[in-house]
Amino acid sequence: MSSKVAVMALSGGMDSTALLVRLLADGYDVHAISYNYGQKHLIEVQRAQTNLNYLSENGYQINHQVIDLTSAMSSFHSALTDDSIDIPEGHYEEEQMKQTVVPNRNAIFASILYGYALSIAIKDDVNVEITLGVHSGDHAIYPDCRPEFYSALEHAFEVGNWESENVTFKLPYIDGDKETILRDAETAISQLGLDFDTIFANTITSYNPDKQGRSSGTSGSDVERILAFHAIGRSDPVQYVKPWDDVLRNALAVEMEYKEMSA
Repeated sequence: MSSKVAVMALSGGMDSTALLVRLLADGYDVHAISYNYGQKHLIEVQRAQTNLNYLSENGYQINHQVIDLTSAMSSFHSALTDDSIDIPEGHYEEEQMKQTVVPNRNAIFASILYGYALSIAIKDDVNVEITLGVHSGDHAIYPDCRPEFYSALEHAFEVGNWESENVTFKLPYIDGDKETILRDAETAISQLGLDFDTIFANTITSYNPDKQGRSSGTSGSDVERILAFHAIGRSDPVQYVKPWDDVLRNALAVEMEYKEMSA
């Protein structure tokens, strides 16, 4: 086992996948947990597994497990889990995006990660970092992605557990955004000798993909992702319902409209 050990939540999305390659490039022994919580876009877990297979083929082994939380969370009120609520479209900081909040989701996820990390720390007598891909773009809509939330959560876990001094939270993107995440991923993927487009083609950020798994390009999470790829001068390798030029044009229009409304 490496002297550097990380436990992370791997959704199969862009942010956590970028974090995974960063950890590998930095020499961590990575333990990844994916969650099935009744989300409509469960395809993200399949994409995570596809990337793990690609990494394994190239000599990078990750300890991975999928935890089923559907019995507890599939009844939570959210556009992500409730079939009667449509996934909102538009800019990722608009008010309607609050419909995509899943009540207490990250507290539940983090609690499981902490229990797993502390178990490794005690069993193997090592320090373990809990790593998450939350970033500043999440802060406006998702209160459970804000720095003060994780600070309070970490304190509560320290108070509530023995040997908690061996587990810490690591949030490398907390002050960054999707553009900085992609630029960091470019560097890490190059260090690992892997292919950037293959890695990110095996992710999904869309909350409302079609039945073939193609991203809509219209949900707030899609728009944020599209703008980030545009900012670093790349076309997103993931498959969209419409051609890249069309989804990019829409994302730029959504961003412009939001800026005008916010001015």
